[in-house]
Amino acid sequence: MHHHRLVPLIVACALFMENLDSTVIATSLPAIAADIGTNPLALKLAVTSYLLSLAVFIPASGWTADRFGARSVFRAAIAVFMVGSIGCAIASSLEGFVVARIIQGIGGAMMTPVGRLVLVRTIEKRELVSAMAWVTVPALIGPVVGPPLGGFITTYASWHWIFLINIPIGLLGIILATLYIDPVPADHQEPFDGIGMVLAGIGVAGLAFGLSVAGLDMLPWPVVVALIGVGAVAMTAYVFHSWRVPAPILDFSLLRTPTFNASLIGGYLFRLGIGAMPFLLPLMLQTGFGMTPFQSGLVTFAGAVGALGMKTVASRTIARFGFKRVMIVNAITSSVFIAACAIFRPGMPVMVLTIILLIGGFFRALEFTAVNTIAYADIDPRRMSRATALASVGQQLSISTGVAVGALLVELSLTWRGATELTPADFTPAFLVVAAISASSALLFWKLPADAGAEMSGRAPDKAEVDAVKAEPIAAGETSDQRAG
Repeated sequence: MHHHRLVPLIVACALFMENLDSTVIATSLPAIAADIGTNPLALKLAVTSYLLSLAVFIPASGWTADRFGARSVFRAAIAVFMVGSIGCAIASSLEGFVVARIIQGIGGAMMTPVGRLVLVRTIEKRELVSAMAWVTVPALIGPVVGPPLGGFITTYASWHWIFLINIPIGLLGIILATLYIDPVPADHQEPFDGIGMVLAGIGVAGLAFGLSVAGLDMLPWPVVVALIGVGAVAMTAYVFHSWRVPAPILDFSLLRTPTFNASLIGGYLFRLGIGAMPFLLPLMLQTGFGMTPFQSGLVTFAGAVGALGMKTVASRTIARFGFKRVMIVNAITSSVFIAACAIFRPGMPVMVLTIILLIGGFFRALEFTAVNTIAYADIDPRRMSRATALASVGQQLSISTGVAVGALLVELSLTWRGATELTPADFTPAFLVVAAISASSALLFWKLPADAGAEMSGRAPDKAEVDAVKAEPIAAGETSDQRAG
């Protein structure tokens, strides 16, 4: 298999392991709680600790990769994640389980941004769209497959296998990374921004976790508000701090690059709607349609199938139409399919629901691929590690915000009706609002130049070809102007 195809597959497998594990635990909490002698409510600390650990350590991923090498850190991240997985499987107490989840979070925090860094440093720009398509799929499939898979494993095997299955996947990933990912050390090492790490870690953790649990009845509202408030204050303090240091842990000056700016801010708006989907859709199918978690999982899995279909056409579509046009049209198209979920009602043929979700999954995955790839179109190689860290923080916050907005809108609809039982109609405003927010990302993409990301999309002439043409001797009697014509 070609190098440019194998490296994305190695990174994608590791990211799938991390994305799946962050959601697969949800349906298995009662069984785990019974085994380790605690109650499911207390065990939500395991979900909490993982999210917090993930958010705290993402900002440090860029500096760590520059200091120790992207391949080394990527392999170490997989190993740390495996250690955490083993710890979860053998845990016999709540404390032990929570500590193991924190270790998993540390590994996961490094895996995603450093995995992307491995790609952008080892894959040629003209091949990056195709490579990023592979890496996009786990982020879309993991949250959809996780809950039903967790329920299936817990019901028909044992909850321990939710974590033990990571061991062979992780070992294979480390071996393949060693064999096929080139060690590309950074050509410079910046000083570590310790104060920035503390401020950014508290800021991202407070915002991401506070938004994730808002409306989910995991914590009292005063605690949720306090988390978000502390996060906002810490992140504001970090922004002021970042202006005074030469190498900030999160480099917001990258936003001056138009393509990165559109990817981060436009991508934030687009992902907000997508982030709400794994929360809204299963909840509606289970409470409003009376489906079991496994049945709703089979229906929502259609979106994952659509995402898989996208990777075969992503590079050709972007090469044909260019990043700007694809991102604008596709943001609106994807949002229409999110809004279509607002008309889902009991009694509708399951096949109709499945087709809508399948086509929607295809367009969402195409948009993710384009947005994720163009972020690195104009970034200087020396700053690539900072770009992957900041992009990962933006993605984490957007998904958390999506869950918060979706939960809040459903709660408001329920309060407006003065009811206590959810119906499918309570989800209609939520789907419409998050779809509108996602569609608004097209306004950010509209500001991009027409040739944005041309070198990546394949619409620009290859540099080697241009150099070769320039180097050719001019034929006798032919002027340079004739040659140019």
